Amino acid sequence: MERVKFGRTESLVSPMGVGTYYDFTWIAPAKILRIKKGAERKVDAIKAALDSGINFIDTAEIYETEPLVARAVKDMEREKLFIATKVWPIHFSYDGVIKSCNRSLKKLNMKYIDLYQLHFGSNPKKIKEALRAMEYLVDQGKIRHIGISNFDINQTKEAVSSLKKHELASTQMNFNVSHRNIEKDIIPYCKENGIAVLAYYPLAHGVLTEELPETKNVLKTIEKNHGKKTAPQIALNWFMSKYDFVFPIPRASNPDHVRENAGSMGWKMSQEEIEMLENSVKTLKGPTWSGDKT
Repeated sequence: MERVKFGRTESLVSPMGVGTYYDFTWIAPAKILRIKKGAERKVDAIKAALDSGINFIDTAEIYETEPLVARAVKDMEREKLFIATKVWPIHFSYDGVIKSCNRSLKKLNMKYIDLYQLHFGSNPKKIKEALRAMEYLVDQGKIRHIGISNFDINQTKEAVSSLKKHELASTQMNFNVSHRNIEKDIIPYCKENGIAVLAYYPLAHGVLTEELPETKNVLKTIEKNHGKKTAPQIALNWFMSKYDFVFPIPRASNPDHVRENAGSMGWKMSQEEIEMLENSVKTLKGPTWSGDKT
């Protein structure tokens, strides 16, 4: 399986990863009642990703899925994996971040986290304090890289300037071929500064898994040039064909879907095909494609 550098770091990851956010209907029962309905299927989905050559898994303390990741990777060689998790904003203090990291390590059953991310933007003072703790955690060997998630461009720049000893490795944002607002500012900034981008909702919350009339001709052209490819494979391949620093992380909840998504790797669209896909998506109307909900 192909491996690429994660931004300007020396870490090697698969061109796409998988996410483990299963929405509030999973989080609330798991957190409050300790009920984890469908846990086995979710573990199987993560294992399907690993079996397909994907080594990049994203989770978060708020998702209540860190233990599922631990179960899925139990028999894997740790150094071949790239595990990312996040700290929730209520823990954005020096001691709070360190305590959250230790809890996540325990739940993941790991000695270190590859990518530790601040989950949402907060006030500058809290962000600076949280990042100071993250730099300490790097020095302690408990995390390898520092990341952010859901930070706007100004918050991103503030995070970069707040780090004194280590560099910002990545940001994570809502990004897909139908929702491309971050191409105006965050994408150019990250490209210039060697910052990797994790794209969540890369399939627009399921909309891009459909073979729509507007994209029918694109699918035919790509099938002619690259063999049979499904709509989600094309939507995910768009990232890999257009960028070398953007990593889609579609949710791993169905093993069959995960295996299908893995077929997005190992080939690339031409510039003409990329433009055809983007132009076909522009013709779609309605709130589903506005980017407000994915």
